[in-house]
Parts: sequence; structure tokens; C-alpha cells
Amino acid sequence: MSALTELYPAVCALSHTSPLELLVATILSAQTTDERVNQVTPELFRRMRTAADYASADLAELEGLIHPTGFFRSKARNLVGMGRELLERFDGEVPRSMEGLVQLPGVGRKTANVVLGVGFGIPGFPVDTHVTRLANLLGLVRTRDAAKIEAKVCQMVPKEDWTGFSLRLIQHGRQVCVARRPRCAACSMSSWCPSAVVGAKGPLSGRGTGAGAVP
Repeated sequence: MSALTELYPAVCALSHTSPLELLVATILSAQTTDERVNQVTPELFRRMRTAADYASADLAELEGLIHPTGFFRSKARNLVGMGRELLERFDGEVPRSMEGLVQLPGVGRKTANVVLGVGFGIPGFPVDTHVTRLANLLGLVRTRDAAKIEAKVCQMVPKEDWTGFSLRLIQHGRQVCVARRPRCAACSMSSWCPSAVVGAKGPLSGRGTGAGAVP
């Protein structure tokens, strides 16, 4: 945690100005990149400002706005359903609890934890593909089950650091511990990472014997 804190600020790459915008952006980020989401959200957020806007949105228009993010039909349905649920159950406001958030269409624990931690400052530990990979490579866990990773890491890390630790792991996974070609020789954690292959030219092998080896 200390090494990552020295390297990265605890920031979310998804552009947003409110919890609702963050919720929408995180739903859209499934199976695509944050960069792609950030390309479509300026126009989307210009047209859709409230839960009521999403609830009453024309599905075809919404699909067109979010088309570049992929899976646009299911995402559009989720956004309309999200808007309706917010109006019917939460007075049009984004709920500030895990229990409330996961009731919304398209929202699982990862998305809920992003909204809680980044949007509301309520500790949450989002587990995405980067967190899953790095938590295993660093030997923190030996599972790809997101719920188990969340529970295990949250036992290790002080509650107030949950969100920041996840955000920094994500940045490290994007910039240094890249999936296809990890830069172990340039990694400040390689000296004690059980999966480090210093000087390796190819992708990090998952067949090693280190505690963080990923099958």
C-alpha cells in the first residue's frame, strides 16, 4: 500500500461530476475501456441530467448515444431501468448503500463499490479485472471470485484505505503490471512480489511456483 501510494493518486479514470454520472459511467464501462466511456459520456450527460431523463429516454436514441461502448442494447435497457428504479424506490437519488445500489439494473458489487467509494466517500473495494489479476500475482489471494477477493483484501486493509487501494491497483495494472507484458524490471514491488520475473521479455507466466501464480 505504501509503495502504491507513493506512485499513484487515488483517482477514478471515469469522468463525472455527480454520483449519478459516475453510476452511469460505471455501468457503461463493462466490457470496454474507461477511455471509450469518456468519449461518449459528455454528450450523454448533456442530454441526460436526472434519473427521470433516463427513465423516460427513447431506447433507440440512448442506444445510439452509447453505441461505441459495446453491448449497447443491454446497457441502454439497464440505464432506462436504473432511472425508473431510482424514481420509484429512491426518490430519484442514487442510494448511498450497497443494499440499495445492487437492486438497480446493471449494478453489481463492483459498480456499487465504485459509486460508494468514489461518489460518496464511503469505503468500498471495487474488484475489476486488474484488481483480480494483481491480487493474485501479489499473493494476496488465490481465487478469481470477485466476492471472495473483496472479502479477503478488506480483512487485510484498513477500511479507510479500501477505495484508494483498489484505485491504485487498477492504475498499476494499466501502467506497469500490464497483463500481456508486465514491466517487472520497472516495478517498485518486484523485490517482494512472488510472481515477479525481473528482466523477462515476454508475458508473465502463470505457471510459476510463487504464491501469487495465477492458473
